[in-house]
Amino acid sequence: MSILIVGGYQTTFPMIKDLLNQLGLNNVDKESDGAAALKKINETPYDLIISEWNIESMTGIDLLKQVRAAENKVLFMIIAEHFLAEDVLAAKEAGVDSLIVKPFNAGTFRDRLSKILGVATLKEFRTI
Repeated sequence: MSILIVGGYQTTFPMIKDLLNQLGLNNVDKESDGAAALKKINETPYDLIISEWNIESMTGIDLLKQVRAAENKVLFMIIAEHFLAEDVLAAKEAGVDSLIVKPFNAGTFRDRLSKILGVATLKEFRTI
């Protein structure tokens, strides 16, 4: 499984990458800028994009909208420190697969990931 993490915060990428590695998901790329991420997404087929809400050059929702406008069916998770009700509605309308609020723990992250990937156990993660 190929994963792209989009975000500029120094702590987010290492933490998420470590959580993904613990689940046996090791094919992980990073991009901090939304425009550069969009270019990478158009060049490389990803199975999952995990984007922070606040990224350079655009928001995570803007990135999601552009990905969906290109009819890319990649799974998409957005992470933020908080979501307003209108943010949640806009993200759902744009086709987000999951939203997660920081700070979160490994169990919450695993549960959200399990739900969008359709797996229930750590063993199943390792077979993806």
